Amino acid sequence: MSILSDLVALMRGDAQADRVVPRTGQAARLSLATSAAMAFLAVFAMALSMASGRLADRWSDALARTSTIRLSAPAAEVEAQTWAVLTVLQQTPGVDSARALTDEEQQALLAPWFGPELPVEDLPIPRLIEVTETAQGYDADGLRQRLAAEAPGAVLDDHTRWRRPLVEAAGRLRLLGGISLILILGATGAMVTLAAQSALAANEQVIRVTRLVGARDAYIARAFVRRFTLRALTGAAVGTALGVLAVVLLPGAGDSDSFLTGLGFAGRQWLWPLTIPILAAITAFAATRVAAFRTLRGLK
Repeated sequence: MSILSDLVALMRGDAQADRVVPRTGQAARLSLATSAAMAFLAVFAMALSMASGRLADRWSDALARTSTIRLSAPAAEVEAQTWAVLTVLQQTPGVDSARALTDEEQQALLAPWFGPELPVEDLPIPRLIEVTETAQGYDADGLRQRLAAEAPGAVLDDHTRWRRPLVEAAGRLRLLGGISLILILGATGAMVTLAAQSALAANEQVIRVTRLVGARDAYIARAFVRRFTLRALTGAAVGTALGVLAVVLLPGAGDSDSFLTGLGFAGRQWLWPLTIPILAAITAFAATRVAAFRTLRGLK
């Protein structure tokens, strides 16, 4: 009931109780600045986590539905084994489509490493066959056995070794973002606690006089809780707004798959920063309440 009363008082306010808490001063500036700075950092931590997760999910999804077959064979047998591989793929349940890449497409794939003038036709480069799966997928082990029988030079790469690290990276980046937000909220609570304790100590004489006229500790603490919660909410709202503005001004991803150029939010993710001021206010409410009652007990 006491916490519920504090919440009701927070919404209603009390002009007489608010006089106990200084409106300006070092404690007020510290709580506002800390909340704004931490909210600004929280926006970037959230944006980095979500952007990295989107990138890893996009890479994972792109690799999940495609496979590659590398065909290494003598020049005289390449065409025959290529048709044998395509025939096997056409008869394999779970394979939606398959096609052999042209020399131009293979040259485009190797151009970033070897340059655009690479003579693909004169080099012993394996023939690449792109396989697209259906939603149900295919039996990779069974396909490998059939390929070994029909085309000994064919090697199936279902991208599992590439996909698994990306999925793990997405989970770890999201976890890192969550841990960062928890640490930021913890730091906000610690700074608000110090500011509240400083304000209580600075107003010791006012608190003693207030007690003499019959005010209870709960009444006095409620005033500090309300003031510092509103300060944290205001500072966090300003910091969040500045953080979102900074994210908006960052360069877009365009056609590049990099979270460094695509850092930000997408779609409904833009609503997530709105939770930062609320979380900051909740943290300040809890931290100030504990600090106020503890300090008031020490002033007796």
